[in-house]
Amino acid sequence: MTEPQRSLFELATSSHDREAYRALAWEGSFRDYLSLLEERPWIARNAFQRLLDMLESHGSEPSRAARGRRWKLFDDPFGRGRDAVYGLDGPLDALVQTLRAGARGFGPERRVILLHGPVGSSKSTIVRLLKRGLEHYTQSDAGALYTFAWQVDGETIDSPMHQEPLLLVPKEARGEIEKRLNKKLRRDYRIRIEGELDPVSRLWFATLMERYDGDWSKVVEHVRVRRLLLSEEDRIGIGTFQPKDEKNQDSTELTGDVNYRKIAEYGSDSDPRAFNFDGEFNVANRGLLEFIEVLKLDVAFLYDLLGATQEHSIKPKKFAQTSIDEVIIGHTNEPEYKKLAANELMEAFRDRTIKIDIPYNLAVSDEVQIYLRQFSAERLPGRGIAPHTLEMAALWSVMTRLEEPTHQSLSLLQKARLYDGKDVQGFGPEHVLEMKRAATREGMLGISPRYVQDRIAATLVSEKPTVTALDVLASLEEGLMHHSLVSNEETRRRYVQLVSTVREEFEEILKREVQSAISSDRETLDRLCAKYIDNVRAYTTREKVLDATGKPSDPDERLMRSVEDKVDIPEARKDDFRIELMNFVSEVHREGKTFDWRANKRLSRAIELKLFEDRRDSIQLVSTVSSVVDPDTQEKIGVIRDRLMRQFGYDQVAADEVLQHVAGLFARGAAKQEGLEAA
Repeated sequence: MTEPQRSLFELATSSHDREAYRALAWEGSFRDYLSLLEERPWIARNAFQRLLDMLESHGSEPSRAARGRRWKLFDDPFGRGRDAVYGLDGPLDALVQTLRAGARGFGPERRVILLHGPVGSSKSTIVRLLKRGLEHYTQSDAGALYTFAWQVDGETIDSPMHQEPLLLVPKEARGEIEKRLNKKLRRDYRIRIEGELDPVSRLWFATLMERYDGDWSKVVEHVRVRRLLLSEEDRIGIGTFQPKDEKNQDSTELTGDVNYRKIAEYGSDSDPRAFNFDGEFNVANRGLLEFIEVLKLDVAFLYDLLGATQEHSIKPKKFAQTSIDEVIIGHTNEPEYKKLAANELMEAFRDRTIKIDIPYNLAVSDEVQIYLRQFSAERLPGRGIAPHTLEMAALWSVMTRLEEPTHQSLSLLQKARLYDGKDVQGFGPEHVLEMKRAATREGMLGISPRYVQDRIAATLVSEKPTVTALDVLASLEEGLMHHSLVSNEETRRRYVQLVSTVREEFEEILKREVQSAISSDRETLDRLCAKYIDNVRAYTTREKVLDATGKPSDPDERLMRSVEDKVDIPEARKDDFRIELMNFVSEVHREGKTFDWRANKRLSRAIELKLFEDRRDSIQLVSTVSSVVDPDTQEKIGVIRDRLMRQFGYDQVAADEVLQHVAGLFARGAAKQEGLEAA
C-alpha cells in the first residue's frame, strides 16, 4: 500500500530543525556566559582568531602545484564548487599564514590585508568565500560567539556594535580572567580582552553604576548575553564598502551618523542614543570588512582606515575613539596600485598594508576548471562542447600571461606545458622553479578569464548544436578587435599570433586522434607487422618470402622501407635496424616467450603510422558529395567516426567536423608536398 503524498506545507516543515533553532537562539545571564567560557574558552577569541579557525575547520592538504597547502574552503563547499578558486594555492596559503600571524598577535592584526592583482583574478571571489565561511561557521557549535543587550526599566537596548561581553569586565580583573581562560585553551593563540565598550554601552554602564553606587555585580544583572550569527545580508559582523564618486564620499558611511529624529527626544546630538552606529566599520565589528577597490578611496577615508587597523579604533562624529575588532581586507588592481607606489604622500598607508599578489592562473588544467564551472554539461542542456574546446581556450589565455622563455630551446607553448606539470624533454621541475623565480610579473598581465568566458558564451548562442575549439578560437580572435583592455596594437598582434599557435597545436591533436582511430584495427595491424617481420627475416637470412599461395619471392623492399621511413630510419641504417630487430625477436624466443611487436615502441610506432598512411586517403573523401563516395568507403568512414566517438568522447556532429577538418589538412599537406617535388 503506497503512502499518501505529503502536501507542500508538510515538505516545507519537514526540514525545519527546532532544536537547531533553539541552540542558535541561546540567551542567558552574564554569569551563564562566564560558565560557558570555563568550558569553551575559545568562544572569546578575536576576529583574526575566529577567521583562522574557520579556515582550518574546512581542512587543507599539501598543494600539488605550489609550496604550502591547499585550503579546502576555497573549493567552495557552500555552492558545490561554483565559486571554487583554482591555481592560486601559493597566494592563498600566504593569506592564511598572514591570518595565522595576526591570530597570534605578531603584527598583521594591525595591518590592512591588500589583495593585489589584475581584473578577474578572483580577488572578490576569495573575500566572498571568507565571508560565506564566517556565516556558516558562526552557525556551528565550534564557531559560536556571543554578544549582549541591556535590560533597563523594561526596555531592551542592544549593543549596537555586537561587542564581546567580556568588555564588561573591569580592567583590574581582566588579567586574571585571561590567565584562567588561556590555561584551558588548546590553541596556538591566546585570548586577550582588549578594547572598551561602545558609546551606548558606556552610557548604560555609567548610569547603572551610579544607580547601584558602584556595585558592578548588580550592574551586570541587567545584561542578557545571546548567541550572535554573522550575516552579510543582515549587516551583522560582515561589511562591504565600495568607493563612490569622490565628491559624494562621506566618512559617516564608515563610522555612522547622527540620527536627527532622536535629537529632540534626547536633547543633544552628542547623546549616543541619538546616533546610528551603522557605518561599515560598526557593522563589521567581530567579523570581516571588505574594501572593494580600496585605493580609490578619498584620502580622508584612508586616514580612518589607518586608525582602524593600527589602533583598532574608529572616531564616530561627536564621540571619543571607539574600539573595533575586525579583519580588514581590501583589494585593488594593477593600475591603482602603481599610483599608490608612486605617491609619496601615501607612504603611511603602504607601511600599514600587507600586499598579497593574486595573479591569473598559469596552469592550463586549473584554467579549464574555471571554465567548467560555467560551461559544464548540466548547465548546457541541448548544447554540446566538443573535446579539447575548453582546453584550447585555457591554453591560449595562459600563454597570454606568460613571459617569453629565456631558454633558446624552449617555446612558449612548451613553457605552458611545463607549468601545467607536463613533460618536456630536457626540462624538469627545477627548471620550472627557476623560470617562475625569474619571471616575477607572470600572471599579472594577460587575458582575463572573463573575456574567454564571454567569447565562449558568444559561440554557444550560434545555430551549431556542438561548439568546437575552432569555433571558440575564431571567436577569441574576433573579439580582440573590440576588447577594451587590449589597447596596445603590438599586444593585440601578439595575442592574435598566439591564437594561430594554439590552432596549430589543436590541429596536431586532431591528427593524432584521427590517426589513432584509423590505426586501431588490431587484426590489420597484426597482419601488417607479421608481413613486415617475414620480409625482414628473409632479408637478413638472404632467403625467399613465401606468399599466400606458397610461391617464393624476393623480400619486399618497398614495404620494408615504407615502414622504416615512419620512424626516420635512413637508407644507410636500414641493415643495422633490421638486424637489431631480428636479434630482439630471437632473444624473446630463446627466453621461451611469445614475441609481441607492441613491446617494441619504435616498431609499434612505425606499424601504426604505416597503416594510418595506407588508410588516410579514405577520410579525404569525407569532404566530397556523399553520393560520389562508394558504400565501401562510406563504411570505412563510419568506422573511423565511431572510434572517434568511443575513444575520445565526440558526438556525431563533432566527429564529422573533425574528419572534415583533418581531411582538409591532409589535402593541403599533399598539395604542398607535390608543389615542393615539382619545384
